[in-house]
Amino acid sequence: MSMDNILTISSVGKSFGGLHILKDISLEVKKGERIGIIGPNGAGKTTFFNLLTGDLAPSTGEIYHYEENITKQPNYKRARNGIVRTFQKNNLLNELTVLDNLLLVLQRKRGLGRVWYKPRGARKYPGLYEEADELMNKWGLYHQRDIVVKNLSYGEQRQIEILLGVATEPSILLLDEPTAGMSQSETDYIVDLLHKLPRDLTLMIIEHDLDIVFGLSDRMVVLYDGGVLVEGRPEQVRMDKRVNEIYIGSGDEATC
Repeated sequence: MSMDNILTISSVGKSFGGLHILKDISLEVKKGERIGIIGPNGAGKTTFFNLLTGDLAPSTGEIYHYEENITKQPNYKRARNGIVRTFQKNNLLNELTVLDNLLLVLQRKRGLGRVWYKPRGARKYPGLYEEADELMNKWGLYHQRDIVVKNLSYGEQRQIEILLGVATEPSILLLDEPTAGMSQSETDYIVDLLHKLPRDLTLMIIEHDLDIVFGLSDRMVVLYDGGVLVEGRPEQVRMDKRVNEIYIGSGDEATC
């Protein structure tokens, strides 16, 4: 196991009774890499993310975060240690403003999540509010600061969810279909946002839009029938006949 790896996945599998969803997945992820995860429906992509975040326990194999074995570590500890994800469906507090959603994340990050005896406010916690405003300004979302989340469009909510993930200062951010259900303009905004993320932030991205995921990724992993079909640089995967024939459903290399 290399000390350069932020994640080391060793022979990981997941079964539900006699149904094998994932089989013998091994993968090394280095700090700062952008890895795209693609594959047909039912290939096990979201299950794979669930294993990395601790939402599911693997049936076989081991997972390491740096050199720490986290195979049995619960999801909240993994999140605290920097393994953060977004979901296919938004996971925001819809009755709160964008600012309040962000402040809750920043409170947790600063260890203030259980401080109940001191009311939160800009006068008592100026640094907290300054950090929130700085983040919203940096990502072009300050104009949404005081809007209740339920009043935002679906695409705008996805933008906020990614912002919350970045605000935790993760070591690795797992994005599950970040542009699903968006208009073209909203998709373009998300892609631009992801390109602007710090290069030392490791990303793993599940995405059905191949143009997007190929454009964002340094390396591609294609899952098929519960295993890794192909792994390599985007241009290699794009030209691979197995990907075109099995995943795309065509022998034409240009399809990818």
